[in-house]
Amino acid sequence: LPLPRACFEYRQHQLSPQTEEPVEFRDSGLRVVLRSQWVKPKVVEPLDYESVLVQRKTQILSDVLRDMLQFPVDDFQMATVPRQGRTLQPTVPRGAEQSASSLFARECIKTYSSDWHVITYKYDDYSGNFHQLPNIAPRPEKLPAHVFEVDEDADKDEDTASLGSQKGGVSKHGWLYKGNMNSAISVTMRSFKRRYFQLAQLGDGSYNLNFYKDEKISKEPKGTIFLDSCMEVVQNSKVRRFAFELKMQDKGSYVLAADSEVEMDDWISNLTRTLHCGAEPSLQERRNGQPPDDDDLGKSDISGNFQDSFQSARDVEFKMRSDARQKLFSLDPDTQRLDLSGIDPDVKQFEEKFGKRVLVTCSNLSLNLQSCVSENEEGPTTNVEPFFVVLSLFDVQNSRKISADFHVDLNPPLVRAMMAPPSAAVNGVMDTPPTLTLEGALQYPTQGVFSVTCPHPDIFLVARIEKVLQGSITQCAEPYMKNSDSSKVAQKVLKNARQVCSRLGRYKMPFAWAARPVFKDASGTLDNSACFSALYRQDASKLLDENLFKLLADFRKPEKMAKLPVILGNLDVTIDNVAPDIANCVTPSYIPVRPYESEGCGRAPLLEVEEFVPPSAKCSQPFITYNNHLYVYPKHLKYDGQKSFAKARNIAVCVELRDSDGDDTEPLKCIYGRPGDQLFCTHAYAAVLHHHQSPEFYDEIKMELPTQLHEKHHLLFTFYHISCDSSTKKRDVLETAVGSAWLPLLKDGRAAMSEQQLPVACNLPAGYLSSQDERNKHSSPEVKWVDGGRPLFRVSTHLVSTVYTQDQHLHNFFHHCQKMAPGSEHAPEAELVKYLKSLHAMEGHVMINFLPTILNQLVHVLTTTRQEDVAVNTTRVMVHIVAQCHEEGLEHYLRSYVKYVFKAETCSTASDKTVHEEIAKAMTAILKPSTDFLTSNKLLKYSWYFFEVLAKSMAQHLLESGKVKLSRNQRFTAPFHHAVETLVTMVGPHITQKYKDNLDATRNANHSLAVFIKRCFTFMDRGFVFKQISNYISCFGPGDSKTLYEFKFAFLRVVCNHEHYVPLNLPMAFGKGRIMRFQDLQLDYSLTDDFCKNHFLVGLLLREVGGALQEFKEIRQISIHALKSLLTKHAFDDRYASKSQQARLATLYLPVFGLLQENVHRLNQVSSIKDPVNGSNSHDIIATATQHKPAGTFDSSLHKDVFGVISGTASPHVSTPNVCVRHAESRGSLVSTDSGNSLLDRNSEKTSSLDKIQSASALGSSVLCCDKLDREEIKNLLMCFLHVLKSMSEDALFTYWNKASPSELMDFFTLLEASLPMLVSDSSPFFSPRPACGHGDADACLLEANVSTEVCLTVLDTLSVFIMGFKTQLCADMGHNVLMKKVFRVHLCLLQISQSEAALKHVFTSLSTFIYKFPCTFFDGRADMCASMCYEILNCCNSKLGSTRSEAAHLLYFLMKSNFEHTGRKSFVRTHLQVVIAVSQLISAVVGMGGTRFQHSLSIINNCANSDKSIKHTAFSSDVKDLTKCIRTVLMATEQMKEHENDPEMLVDLQYSLAKSYASTPELRKTWLDSMARIHVKNGDPSEAAMCYVHVAALVAEYLKRKGECGPRGCERPQEGMFWQGCSAFRVITPNIEEEAAMMEDVGMQDVHFNEEVLMELLEECSDGLWKAERYELISDIYRLIIPIYEQRRDFEKLAHLYDRLHRAYTKVMEVMHSGKRLLGTFFRVAFFGQCMHTQTHTDLSRARIMHLERDVVLNTNHVHTCVSYLSVNQVNPKDLEAKFAYIQVTHVTPYLEEKELEERRTDFERSHNIQRFVFETPFTADGRRHGGVDEQCKRRTVLTTTHCFPYVKKRIAVMYEHHTDLSPIEVAIDEMSSKVSELRALCAAPGVDMIRLQLKLQGSISVQVNVGPLAYARAFLDDAPAKKYPDNKVKQLKDLFRQFVEACGQALGVNERLIKEDQQEYHDEMKTSYRDLTRELSLIMHEQVHVAHHRMLKCPRHDRIPRTDPTPIHANP
Repeated sequence: LPLPRACFEYRQHQLSPQTEEPVEFRDSGLRVVLRSQWVKPKVVEPLDYESVLVQRKTQILSDVLRDMLQFPVDDFQMATVPRQGRTLQPTVPRGAEQSASSLFARECIKTYSSDWHVITYKYDDYSGNFHQLPNIAPRPEKLPAHVFEVDEDADKDEDTASLGSQKGGVSKHGWLYKGNMNSAISVTMRSFKRRYFQLAQLGDGSYNLNFYKDEKISKEPKGTIFLDSCMEVVQNSKVRRFAFELKMQDKGSYVLAADSEVEMDDWISNLTRTLHCGAEPSLQERRNGQPPDDDDLGKSDISGNFQDSFQSARDVEFKMRSDARQKLFSLDPDTQRLDLSGIDPDVKQFEEKFGKRVLVTCSNLSLNLQSCVSENEEGPTTNVEPFFVVLSLFDVQNSRKISADFHVDLNPPLVRAMMAPPSAAVNGVMDTPPTLTLEGALQYPTQGVFSVTCPHPDIFLVARIEKVLQGSITQCAEPYMKNSDSSKVAQKVLKNARQVCSRLGRYKMPFAWAARPVFKDASGTLDNSACFSALYRQDASKLLDENLFKLLADFRKPEKMAKLPVILGNLDVTIDNVAPDIANCVTPSYIPVRPYESEGCGRAPLLEVEEFVPPSAKCSQPFITYNNHLYVYPKHLKYDGQKSFAKARNIAVCVELRDSDGDDTEPLKCIYGRPGDQLFCTHAYAAVLHHHQSPEFYDEIKMELPTQLHEKHHLLFTFYHISCDSSTKKRDVLETAVGSAWLPLLKDGRAAMSEQQLPVACNLPAGYLSSQDERNKHSSPEVKWVDGGRPLFRVSTHLVSTVYTQDQHLHNFFHHCQKMAPGSEHAPEAELVKYLKSLHAMEGHVMINFLPTILNQLVHVLTTTRQEDVAVNTTRVMVHIVAQCHEEGLEHYLRSYVKYVFKAETCSTASDKTVHEEIAKAMTAILKPSTDFLTSNKLLKYSWYFFEVLAKSMAQHLLESGKVKLSRNQRFTAPFHHAVETLVTMVGPHITQKYKDNLDATRNANHSLAVFIKRCFTFMDRGFVFKQISNYISCFGPGDSKTLYEFKFAFLRVVCNHEHYVPLNLPMAFGKGRIMRFQDLQLDYSLTDDFCKNHFLVGLLLREVGGALQEFKEIRQISIHALKSLLTKHAFDDRYASKSQQARLATLYLPVFGLLQENVHRLNQVSSIKDPVNGSNSHDIIATATQHKPAGTFDSSLHKDVFGVISGTASPHVSTPNVCVRHAESRGSLVSTDSGNSLLDRNSEKTSSLDKIQSASALGSSVLCCDKLDREEIKNLLMCFLHVLKSMSEDALFTYWNKASPSELMDFFTLLEASLPMLVSDSSPFFSPRPACGHGDADACLLEANVSTEVCLTVLDTLSVFIMGFKTQLCADMGHNVLMKKVFRVHLCLLQISQSEAALKHVFTSLSTFIYKFPCTFFDGRADMCASMCYEILNCCNSKLGSTRSEAAHLLYFLMKSNFEHTGRKSFVRTHLQVVIAVSQLISAVVGMGGTRFQHSLSIINNCANSDKSIKHTAFSSDVKDLTKCIRTVLMATEQMKEHENDPEMLVDLQYSLAKSYASTPELRKTWLDSMARIHVKNGDPSEAAMCYVHVAALVAEYLKRKGECGPRGCERPQEGMFWQGCSAFRVITPNIEEEAAMMEDVGMQDVHFNEEVLMELLEECSDGLWKAERYELISDIYRLIIPIYEQRRDFEKLAHLYDRLHRAYTKVMEVMHSGKRLLGTFFRVAFFGQCMHTQTHTDLSRARIMHLERDVVLNTNHVHTCVSYLSVNQVNPKDLEAKFAYIQVTHVTPYLEEKELEERRTDFERSHNIQRFVFETPFTADGRRHGGVDEQCKRRTVLTTTHCFPYVKKRIAVMYEHHTDLSPIEVAIDEMSSKVSELRALCAAPGVDMIRLQLKLQGSISVQVNVGPLAYARAFLDDAPAKKYPDNKVKQLKDLFRQFVEACGQALGVNERLIKEDQQEYHDEMKTSYRDLTRELSLIMHEQVHVAHHRMLKCPRHDRIPRTDPTPIHANP
């Protein structure tokens, strides 16, 4: 396969053989991948960075930019950040750490009280991608708005009046009728169309006659008549009344008609005056000294003094372009996109996190019994007794209570006063107003803040209402459930309440409950629409939480809730969201929270209610504050069976916390008090149920536990019988003890909290704690148990502690560590492994809660253990914990730990272990192949944690030990270096081998390793780190999968994002000797080994990018993105913002040039910019000019039509023409048309390709990949290229250009050229038009426009620098060298691509400079560059932008003037000719060309010439005027083509006329011949197209003959070559070629530069055209002209190709001669009749035409006017025709050849080629009838002679003259019999007999039944009587023909007998019988014996093995 179609790549896997794939097919490019022989890239050892710094210290310090070469001293430091809690004071109690004897509690307290330890990196903000840079402004604040031509309104066209000056000249407008301007059809009444005409004067004084469809002349006119080409205006009444005719210079005319004679005369008068005025336009004004007042003429003075200004032209250019320049990457849309992929997560300090916080505000509780409770009955009406509310949250969905109780006392002060006796309150607290102290503020809280971690709609806020113990619940609630007269009832209840409260105030009883939902949904939206339900009476048997959950489950079921008894009243409690900055809160431990302003504000603070977080890891968070609460829940006392106490009914439970069981032990004051009590109490009571012996309890007792618990701490429960009898006798006996129970808080040293069943003791002796364990043994007589010691009391506890754990495994681990501590009992270290392994079973939420403490302890164990097994298992536990955190989505806690908490222990001695050493060793051990693969996979997946700990430990070690001041290679020990190296070595294979099975793990490990290695640059020997990078990258190889490439480039991106990446690459000189200045550098422009060694990171990245570019699309995109991101970061890094710093940075990326040049052949699909001269695409220019397009590539030249509008073969919206197909033409390709350079190009092509293959091999590929890069890839690569180019210094650029080889220099400009179409705005006409920017797209459009402008300016700057330094090279060979053409091509590209208005101004300035500096390039030698320049400038002259038109007009004028000056002020012939040619091309290609905008530009040019004083006394201004007139003439000539763009025949005729008119101008004639060829190809007329090619070649040959350029050098017989014969050498092909000899040797030939190469290419094109036309016989004639040239050149490859082509041509000739299947043409004569065909203006239409068709004929009547009719009669009498119709007669004709010609032309081809005479026959009789009897039938034979031979460059040729011959009846018979004899003989003699035709012909000849057959002629003319009427010689001739006829029939029967099969024998016998009958009949008529040729029929010559052929179609004459 050719190289572009298939790329063979040899690869080898680095992994196991199982992953090898022998052959792999990928992509649409059919890339074949052979994975067995891939060459691995050469490994370049990095430099010893530290040694280089020492060796080149002087050089570095003397460098002006030394900051770019050195690391800063203060790169990192360690900081201690004070812990800032949210509370006003620390949560850890004073002395807690000292009092804690447990290691776990001590470590927890240390965790909560220590400060944060942070390592800060001063330049860390620069260590990410460009999005993370500080002070980054990826986009300028205000971008300038740029205007493009596509942005202009398409319908917004300036009118003629606005563009013309209208300076008082002749002006007229009005309606006229315009005649059809088609010269092929006469102008008739119906061909006139009514149009609105406007006569307008342009700025240069010339006049135009514009016409419109309506009176809206503000739009672009539909057409224009240029009056400066008009000769005279005359009246023409023959066509139409009131008609007049404008006769033009080119003998054409325009017919117009007015509505009246007056109007006609007025128009004729005005137009005549116009013609007289136009003779001297504007001269009078200039004589009078009036300057032109056109606004755009202000620049005309520039052209006059232009040369003076060019002395500082470059300074002017740079000054113009230096303002408001933007960074390219700041305009890149990719830069604007926010990419969060590379941004590390924001790591915050540990902080308390709450769920959804709800503020609950209790306002009022009012029941239906209301009264005044004061003694004097003065005061407000309130409840008649005190009530107490307890609020808490219940999760019905999970059947959990999720908050602590919030106790609220809403009683008014008067009601509260009922509780306490007059002397003192219970517990010694009087009911005093709140004090300013915290205790006073918290006496009566009414607002609580609840937190819900997992909100959902099934969470309820439950309010339990209690009252003072009085009696049964039913009895006490009854008064509140009635609606009767409440005043008396209230007084009664009040009276009882006063008695009860004074006596039993401390005891409460359940009364009612209510509930309300809290949330609407799971997102935490509060259900504010809900309110508390009715107050339901509490059921004494359903107090437990289990019962409440059942009731709440039915809460939304009204039918069930309606059954519950309701207490009449209302509880006013509201819920609301908590503001983030809420003030005056206190924690559940009564510690104020910031901000706290309660003191002095007079209101109670908000009390945070403790949340009971679900025991799951996801809901948990690390503890950071001290909290040690215990919640006690008495549940049930089963006393119904006890016999120990007589009275035990109204039972109250008193709960206490004691630390001893002695007699004198007092309870601890640690229980949280209720409202009105002290904050902390010694005991608490549960609510009492009246008269219940087995009561249930729902109370919650909250207590603060001591910091250190011991075995004696226990809960003591005392049961009392409460006497509710209010009689006087028993009032002194209030409570009677009826038992005790206790619960130790520790079990085996661990806080074990769960629901317990406890026995109840009757007494409480000293030391009772020891008796409970021995009760079953009955060894403790001091304790007497109730009911035999059975468990009667059920109680549960809930521990909310951050210093105690209930997890057994965690407790055991810390307990064992405590034993191992110095000074302890020294437990064996080996047993620690067991406890470490048990930590894997630790509960997830416990692990999260105590995460920092656990990790700190594990790190401590790791650094203190002496056993490797312990270290490995410790690391395994770490891996498990880290994995668990990730699996629960809580990895951010790990990041917070590493950044803020982790603190490596200081090493006091050299033998102490460091954390980083031990972790590195442990990781290596886990990654060994023998290790459990699950653990190793987890380690890989979450390796970031360990690498982060490693890095932080290294930093802390350096700072604390002071080693940071040592040299890099002395900071760490050799074992640690070895450990790191081993670790990197082991991680690599894991990643490359496991990526398929564990993608996430390997991806994370790759990233984590990259981050670690990047950080190692800060701490370690940088040369050592380089080696680790090299070792790791070597694990990857060419041919890896896409995933591995992603890994590799992700690794490189992270490493290269190091904050000091630039110093790491040492952008300095590495030459030998003492180099002190940067400008003395010998810069590296390619990826040499030295470059990759000295600049290791950038060299490595570029090499990997180069290798990846040979891979598939996805891989290429990854590598390109990595490179682009890095360059973008450099561009935005404010540390390197200066121009010199950016230039120094650019030196690191100079090899990017070479990288792109190696792949430049893959860019040739990117540009569709076409050369306006040779029509080739820019990628064709690239492929040729760079001279190294890979061998075997297909020619990608595009065969597109150029003259789209003219030919109708292309869309009228095509912007640029395609004048040549693929061969260079008269102006030719800018490269390939140089004479004699083909071999050199070819050799350099091969050499360069080989070099590139070798270069690619160095990158790891064996064959240079040739699949195309897609648009996005090319765009990004070129963006990088332009950024480096823009940043480079001029010195570096000159150095590069001087070192570059010619092919590299070509590649450089190829890249520059390719940058333009890829990076400019998509509004370019060569791409899809940019859509109108809406609001959403406006920003993108603005960026796009600014990118376009900046790219343009960058390219212009580069070109300016190059031209300044390489003017000598550019001027070589008079400027006609490959380098100049390439530079010019880039300039041209700037005009071809749509640019902004601002950019175009700079482009025009640069082009003016270019023309000034290199006039010989444009005005000497070949004219191709001048032609291209003229074409593009003229295209800009038609721009919609007024400024662009003006700039283009002035530039074109300057070009003309420069040409004039260059010729010594003689003429500007070259520019004149090329402008005319360009206009001809543009008219066909550009819509609207020649309109008012273009006319305006021509006016500017004329005015420039008129106002230019420097050429005042020369003919220059008049020559310019002549040129503009010539342009307008061409515009009018081509106007007709637009009208017939859908009529290809008419279009060809019009173009033929133009080509003929340009006979003296070879360039223009060739232009139109090429256009005709393309139309023929489009319409399927290959013969005519081939003839066009032949005429073009003959034209060039004739030109070369006239110029005297001989053929091959050293030719001995030049007279025999085509160069001495000229066009006559082609006479053998077609006689029509003589018309090319009409070339006139005038000025039209002075500037044409055809050469031998052009002619050779054209002859090749002729050969191709003749092959397609199936005229194979002519190919040899073409090759006879070519072969001598190649023989002289010794070009044997070309000769072999030609002779092979000849062989195939002659083979084709034999094929078509044998088969007869070749249709060489069908001819028709078309005649025109009618009076209107003979008008004066269309006399040529009365002549007949011959039309040639090569395909199935269907006459197309679509283009025939409605007034045309068809004639079917033979003889036409014009008098019989109606005058109003035009008539057409179509007759089939055949070639006419005389006998001599027939002898010379033996083959069918020869008898169908070069035919000039045709014949057709018309039957008639003497009496006027068409047909009669045989004896009266006559016919007329008409022979037509055409002006040219067929085939010709067009299909319709006029008939030159006709010759008529009338045949008498006997002559008709002779003619017919002669034809029959000839046909029979031809059929028999044919090599392949056509059996069907032979039998048909035989049957028609010998059948006697045929009335008009031979026998009819014999009877009519040979019988005795009729024969006497005719001449004897005619009769004798006829008899002789009949004899020949009988012989021919006999021979044909013999042939038939030989070839028939058995099934046709009977048919043959019948024909033999008919033959005998025929001969017998003829014998009787002729009176002689006509013998039957029996011997001939039986013994005729055998045609052995004659192939039978299928019948061919017979084309009979109509």
